Amino acid sequence: MFDPGETERMLSRRAFLVRSSTGLGALALSSLLNPQLFGAETGSSLKSKGALKTLHFPAKAKRVIYLFQSGAPSHLDLFDSKPKLKEMTGQELPPSVRKGQRITGMTAGQAVLRCVGGAFDFKRYGKSGAELSSMLPHIGGLADDITIVRSMFTDAINHDPAVTFMGTGNQQPGRPTMGAWVAYGLGSENADLPAFVVLTSGSGGQALQGHYWGNGFLSANYQGVQFRNQGDPVVYVSNPAGLSGTARRQLIDAMQQLNRKQLGLLGDPAISTHIENYEMAFRMQTSVPELTNIAQEPKDILEMYGAEPGKPSYANNCLLARRLAERGVRFIQLCHRDWDHHSDLPNGIRTQAKNTDRASAALVADLKQRGLLDDTLVIWGGEFGRTSYSQGEIKKDSFGRDHHPRCFSIWMAGGGIKPGITYGATDDFAYNITENPVHVHDFHATMMHLLGIEHTKLTYRFEGRDYRLTDVAGEVVKKILA
Repeated sequence: MFDPGETERMLSRRAFLVRSSTGLGALALSSLLNPQLFGAETGSSLKSKGALKTLHFPAKAKRVIYLFQSGAPSHLDLFDSKPKLKEMTGQELPPSVRKGQRITGMTAGQAVLRCVGGAFDFKRYGKSGAELSSMLPHIGGLADDITIVRSMFTDAINHDPAVTFMGTGNQQPGRPTMGAWVAYGLGSENADLPAFVVLTSGSGGQALQGHYWGNGFLSANYQGVQFRNQGDPVVYVSNPAGLSGTARRQLIDAMQQLNRKQLGLLGDPAISTHIENYEMAFRMQTSVPELTNIAQEPKDILEMYGAEPGKPSYANNCLLARRLAERGVRFIQLCHRDWDHHSDLPNGIRTQAKNTDRASAALVADLKQRGLLDDTLVIWGGEFGRTSYSQGEIKKDSFGRDHHPRCFSIWMAGGGIKPGITYGATDDFAYNITENPVHVHDFHATMMHLLGIEHTKLTYRFEGRDYRLTDVAGEVVKKILA
């Protein structure tokens, strides 16, 4: 039977232990609320320590900018030229190529899976001679600064599980995303901004779900904070009408006093997170408006990106990503929608290449000219590839491609990546990997390695099991490291 008196006595005993000078709770609370007592810096230079007290080995990258292209760009039409496939357009894909691989319900009913070659010409760029689509002239101009990986593969065949897998190493939602793991392991370099920031753009295709930048079972302060394109950059970052900054501070102080009292009574870590988040939110009222005001940038920089202040775009977000990197944000994730081209693929890719090519290249070039590329890892790619056979009818200037998890392409730059190489290879149909396969777990392990983290050693115990980003697999792809 429930005994209110016993509950009160238990709370009183806990409160005594927390409040006593020898109580561990008092020590933890003091370090949280007054970090300078423990030798931390103050002001905007205050750094939040991560779970790792020391790195496992010297880091090549301090931060990551992940240019996620949601919907799965076609590797066949952008990064992996296949002349033989083009010659066989209209012919049935040989069964020996498909090897009985499962396909989605969208093309399972087609009587014939007809080959369809790339929609665009490919060109060789730079001294490295990397082959890229003519739709990507600006990224092509970076050929000697990037590594193209043509042999990525994944486990999932549909968008949500594939995006979730790319982000968390598992197809089911509920685990921490890459950015959350990085924030948890390394902490923050700027007390006035979150360690993990998300920017979104594009309006069509698959929806962007909150768990794509979620914290999973980690503390909520490791979740990606989404910056919006219109209105307040962050929800409620501005004071409500009629409320001054002083009044807002007084309100937060009153709430924090109650939170600290509750923390002293219960010792619940979630309350510590609330306290931290309230303070972060207040500091962001000053830091975020200045950060997101890209109109401060010189005209030549705006033109370089194709950015237009006040008009939401991928270009604006790329410029914001550079500004976030300059301010020490650990993980910056751009999510750009509308790469899901089941039909009218040529026109769809033209549109998306126009929206993303210039700005993606500008970001890398801008980081390089500011001396930031050496310790910033930039990643560009989607959740899987597209089929070498057409979805639906092949018309003169229009066709579509279905989902293809068996191989796809990404590119990376900076942060310890070897520049000017193409890694991995696929068959004549860009259907199967023939050389140097790179699984999503390998990709995660490599990213962690560049950040100075041994991926098998950054773990978190949850419900009796130690979890990690790479689950129980993952090998560092050493041949793409500088």
